[in-house]
Amino acid sequence: MRDVIDQLEGWWKNGQEAALATVVGTFRSAPRQPGASMLVGPAGEAVGSVSGGCVEGAVYELGGEVLGDGRPRLQRYGVSDDDAFSVGLTCGGILDIYVEKVSPETYEQLGKVADAIREESPVAVATVVAGPEERLGKRLIVWPESVDGTTGSERLDEAVRDDVRGLLAAGRNATLHYGVDGQRRGEGLDVFVESFAPPPRMIVFGAIDFAAAVAKMGNFLGYRVTVCDARPVFATASRFPGANEVVVEWPHRYLAAEAKAGRIDGRTVITVLTHDPKFDVPVLEVALRLPEVGYIGAMGSRRTHDDRLERLREAGLTEAELARMSSPIGLDLGARTPEETAVSIAAEMIAQHWGGGGVRLAEREGPIHLAAGT
Repeated sequence: MRDVIDQLEGWWKNGQEAALATVVGTFRSAPRQPGASMLVGPAGEAVGSVSGGCVEGAVYELGGEVLGDGRPRLQRYGVSDDDAFSVGLTCGGILDIYVEKVSPETYEQLGKVADAIREESPVAVATVVAGPEERLGKRLIVWPESVDGTTGSERLDEAVRDDVRGLLAAGRNATLHYGVDGQRRGEGLDVFVESFAPPPRMIVFGAIDFAAAVAKMGNFLGYRVTVCDARPVFATASRFPGANEVVVEWPHRYLAAEAKAGRIDGRTVITVLTHDPKFDVPVLEVALRLPEVGYIGAMGSRRTHDDRLERLREAGLTEAELARMSSPIGLDLGARTPEETAVSIAAEMIAQHWGGGGVRLAEREGPIHLAAGT
């Protein structure tokens, strides 16, 4: 819904009705991920996409039906046949799409949700998408410290609230399955959770040419990128167009302040590219002692790496803390240029996050996509 929220809220504020179609489940090579949305507006407008073009026509027609009778629908779209390009997926995937009518009466909390998304404040929307007809479309809005709405069952509200906060902390969308009264091992009721967490952060320390390439790669991967360096002549916005912000500050002071303010979490990526001990050792000392960081990498030669380890040991870091650091940074791709090095760093970040081995897929057997940590 994030991509269509402005248009949807505009109609909502004017008291107009729209149909909101949301991908709530995917199987095999589906073209869009859960959370992708499409609108059918009050004047027949089509906004957004749920499949990149494969089933939009059929979803548009379904949206019109939902606007007409007000009944939400959960529809599955699978592989297309030779005569059904408008209602099937040529890629071989399967999509589950939930379509509901949105108006001030059916979705009274939409304004609060839209405000949170714009302000990048964490919020999740949990909607009953399958189950008893009288429960369909009921929703719970979950913030880290509060909730609004109901799924129609107090017991289910409590279960959903706790489960959703875990998804929200990780920034994940998912369909959760319960019994009709909230039994966690039960069946008969599905709740789709769409998490609107702030984008994960990438902090790049060192205003060098490699940092510009890493910042651009981080932006491409969906991170909110900060470049930080203590030298104002190098730390300028014009040199780092891929960064969301450029900060002039000593790296260790900036990182410590961000951690104290609660702006560092388990999704945060930290790359230290200065390979200058007066900058990188103090900031790594702070980074490696943080309880939750998604990735910590440091650039430098083997000699620089060995010297850095000794300095960090002298600063009191344990071997377990040092083991959290990827140094020299990146996977062995034979990279030479800043851009190739940025790909190498990104590849290591992705492999560490998903548990990949960094080997050629052609040399592996079994599933291409592994679950995290396997």
